[in-house]
Amino acid sequence: MSAIVAERLAKHWATADGRVHAVDDLSFVLEPGTLNVLLGPSGCGKSTTLRLVAGLEEADTGRILIGDCDVTKLPPAERNISMVFQSYALFPHLSVEENILFGLKVRRVPPAERAARLARTAELLGLTPLLARKPSQLSGGQQQRVALGRAVIAEAPICLMDEPLSNLDAQLRADMRAEIRKLQRALGITMLYVTHDQVEAMSMADRVILLNKGRIEQNGTPADLYEEPANTFVARFIGTPPMNLLPLAAGAGGAVVAGTDGPAVLPAACAGGTLGVRPEHVDVTRDGGVSAQVDSVEYLGADSMIACRVGTAAVQARVPGRTALRAGDATRLRWAPGATHWFDASGQRRPLAPAAHHATLLA
Repeated sequence: MSAIVAERLAKHWATADGRVHAVDDLSFVLEPGTLNVLLGPSGCGKSTTLRLVAGLEEADTGRILIGDCDVTKLPPAERNISMVFQSYALFPHLSVEENILFGLKVRRVPPAERAARLARTAELLGLTPLLARKPSQLSGGQQQRVALGRAVIAEAPICLMDEPLSNLDAQLRADMRAEIRKLQRALGITMLYVTHDQVEAMSMADRVILLNKGRIEQNGTPADLYEEPANTFVARFIGTPPMNLLPLAAGAGGAVVAGTDGPAVLPAACAGGTLGVRPEHVDVTRDGGVSAQVDSVEYLGADSMIACRVGTAAVQARVPGRTALRAGDATRLRWAPGATHWFDASGQRRPLAPAAHHATLLA
């Protein structure tokens, strides 16, 4: 039995210019006990999708199942879910303990059970010493843990999170990512987590659903999206820095990078499409490969990012440690067989024959 099933969900907004398709024919299945991330740029429909699952918005078409129950028309209180919002939404006049217990009191859970759940939740989240404090006496990370505690104590099998870490600084976000993942595994709950931060998605998720303009671009594991992007949108959205995309033109001996005379990088049939290669798979060399002009070099400690120009395409190479190259230098770039992706003229990824991979050696 699946934890959450969304079948052809759609949600439209009426505007002066017409209808905006916030969510457009969305379908996915989430397995029990997994952490799933709705990822995408601002305005792609991820928060709207979460609100549809929560019952805070009503779908125009489609249906939602939680467990084996159709909850499409049920109010949020009857869906057996908990939710953590982007804002902590804590009551400033209540203590940490009272904030965490608020939902249980509303549901009239007996005092003895409330106390037992509070003790378990506070210990799990490291909040026991803070129970008497008010939210104003807590740091951002502590306030976020209180918001998590309020969701955890409900003991619902499904937890929805709407960008819960966006108000924290970088170090706290990294710490809280690990805490949330550990918490989800310890409780065995199904989590649906919204973020625009691909680092959160890649580091936390069992499954990532990447949205764009209300539609799913790709639904898979983090490794699937990184290693086998379905199209150029996924290739550019996933990865820091993102995948290099080099337009291809017909040339002598096969497809060449547009704006260059060669050498051929893929078979002639690939001309008109796009070659993709990750920066960490690009090598700087003196011999072979394609000629490139260095635009800039960023030293990052463990490695350096070299931004180059190859024909009409911008290319980034990630190399270990320092490099002697400077802006304005001429160099050559090559990449290993098997590291190349080919996208057709419509931007969809297509498989390459083994012989085509050998062409990418550029030796």
